[in-house]
Amino acid sequence: MRHSVGLGLRREFLSDVLASTPAVDFWEIAPENWMARGYEAEYQLDRIRERYPVSSHGLSLSIGSPDPLDESFVRQLKIFLDRFNISRYSEHLSYCSANGHLYDLLPIPFTEHAADYVAARVKRVQDILERPVLLENVSYYVPAKTEITELAFIQRVLEHADCQLLLDVNNVYVNSVNHNYDPFDFIAALPSQRITYGHIAGHFEEASDLLIDTHGADVRSEVYELLAFAYQQHGDFPVLLERDFNIPPLNVLLKEVEKVKAVSQALA
Repeated sequence: MRHSVGLGLRREFLSDVLASTPAVDFWEIAPENWMARGYEAEYQLDRIRERYPVSSHGLSLSIGSPDPLDESFVRQLKIFLDRFNISRYSEHLSYCSANGHLYDLLPIPFTEHAADYVAARVKRVQDILERPVLLENVSYYVPAKTEITELAFIQRVLEHADCQLLLDVNNVYVNSVNHNYDPFDFIAALPSQRITYGHIAGHFEEASDLLIDTHGADVRSEVYELLAFAYQQHGDFPVLLERDFNIPPLNVLLKEVEKVKAVSQALA
């Protein structure tokens, strides 16, 4: 669907969604928040699926972890995605476990070896899920290692894994400020054929040279400008508005959804 803009499905307004069917093109869920939660959760998600497409965005795959890939979790995930006919599964190009859960999304070292290691794990996940995996470029504050650039690292993973990119426009902007690079050059260099989905969100300005990716504020005008540029460079793709903290009423979020949609409509 052209100009498709979705919203993260939050329990804060789940009852409103079930009761009123608001004007959203699709909803995004975190599978971990719905798997094995019993009959009521299945019933609720079935009702959502009757009215809307549903995308999924994982939280705990930890694709860059030094620990062995949790194939048991991936198989449970496949059962869940099949059960609810969810074709789009995305995850963070990061890791969140090493001898235990770390409760944060940490940057993978920017090296060719690490990129090849991640790509092999992604290919295994895709084999089990029988679906393409979309990897999200993540925000980071201190790089683990930089033998190659962030851009070269992402490009190598995508190519070697033959997977897709979830382009998080806000993360590009946040990283460009924190690490002093041109976000437009970064987006222009990404492979268009790999970009099939996007995220957009707000952030917090800790200082003029330090932005924090909070998903807790309205989208900034600079990020909207970057989204418009991404559409110009790579064509239209579905975009998800993220809001995880300081969540306003649903009607307020729906107005911001329309602002996001207006960016692509203006370029049509």
